[in-house]
Amino acid sequence: MSDLRITEAFLYMDYLCFRALCCKGPPPARPEYDLVCIGLTGSGKTSLLSKLCSESPENVVSTTGFSIKAVPFQNAILNVKELGGADNIRKYWSRYYQGSQGVIFVLDSASSEDDLEAARNELHSALQHPQLCTLPFLILANHQDKPAARSVQEKIQD
Repeated sequence: MSDLRITEAFLYMDYLCFRALCCKGPPPARPEYDLVCIGLTGSGKTSLLSKLCSESPENVVSTTGFSIKAVPFQNAILNVKELGGADNIRKYWSRYYQGSQGVIFVLDSASSEDDLEAARNELHSALQHPQLCTLPFLILANHQDKPAARSVQEKIQD
C-alpha cells in the first residue's frame, strides 16, 4: 500500500472517530410552551417566576406593565408572560393573551376581602375570555405561610 493510501486511511479513520465522538448532531430541541401569568398586585407572580428561574428573591420588584421569562425544565421550556396586576394595567391584559397555551393565575390567599373579590372577578373574566377559555389554568394560592391565609376549603366556598 502506498504512503498516500495509508495517509488517506488514517484521515478517514480520524474523520469517523471525530464524527462518532463529536458530531452526533444537536441535542433534540425541548418543546416550548407560551403561558400567561396573571393576578393582582402583590400576589407573588414575580417572586414565583424568580424562584422558578433560580434568581435571587432579594431583588424582586413588582412588575409594571409586563415581563417575559423563559423557565427551563428538563423536558420543556415555559415562556411566561407575566402581566402586572395594578388596576390601571389589568384592563390591558387581554392584549397579551394571543398565542398563550396556558394560564397561571396567582392568588394572594392572605389578601383582604376586597382584594379577594377583585381577584375572583379577574379570574372569572379570564376563564370566560375567548382566547383563554379552552386553555389549561393553574390557580396558585400563594402566601400560605402568612397567618391570615385562607384554607383551600375557604377559597372553594367563596
